[in-house]
Amino acid sequence: MPRVLALLTLTGALFVGGCSNLSPTQQRMLTGGAIGTGVGAVGTALTGGCVACGAAIGGAVGVGAGYVVDKM
Repeated sequence: MPRVLALLTLTGALFVGGCSNLSPTQQRMLTGGAIGTGVGAVGTALTGGCVACGAAIGGAVGVGAGYVVDKM
């Protein structure tokens, strides 16, 4: 378990560091995708569906929603 936690922490730090030069549109799309992925994974886990499928669909919807929100 400590190895997994260390790997997730390192991955998160690299992910955040790599996002420093994003435009506002890209930031909103990334945020929407991350939130959508989380909601999709949790939602399908609670309902007994395919977690990977729910995460993928949620991420795609989140990216689209982030784009639309930025353009409004």
